[in-house]
Amino acid sequence: MYMEELKKELEDLYQMFFHHPKIALMKSYYIHRGTSCFIHSFKVAKLAIKMAIKKGLKELKTLLIASILHDYYLYNRKEIKKKKHGREHPFISSSNAKRDFDVSDDVVDIINSHMWPLNFKYFPKTKEAKTLSKADKIIAIKEFLTSKNKKNKNFDKDMKYISYLF
Repeated sequence: MYMEELKKELEDLYQMFFHHPKIALMKSYYIHRGTSCFIHSFKVAKLAIKMAIKKGLKELKTLLIASILHDYYLYNRKEIKKKKHGREHPFISSSNAKRDFDVSDDVVDIINSHMWPLNFKYFPKTKEAKTLSKADKIIAIKEFLTSKNKKNKNFDKDMKYISYLF
């Protein structure tokens, strides 16, 4: 019974972010060959939670929030140098998350370490942080391997897929 209650709480939290007007801003920014930050982040959240449940991790709400907000940087990355973006966007994302959602220090730590090993000094310290980092890399690789033309055709399919956590 506990897992069903937890899944309901996670789904409610997911839906709150999915429909939040500030999160909707992520639809205007793109990452990994044309995927919006919005779609990318919710795909990462779904995978991270699936992995975490399978591993028996406890901090699922923290992981969910960090997963959704890990790329909440809210700028066009093509306007700055790519190397700078890769190293700095976790800190911009966590700063925006603190400003707009008053997130916990644990969420901030997870967001800040998600680009390890590119940000070598910011090693993921918790199992939840390692899970987000791994889920982000898996989704990013899948996005890089999908052509831009196919992405445009899959937009509705992607939106349907991410519309619910479970």
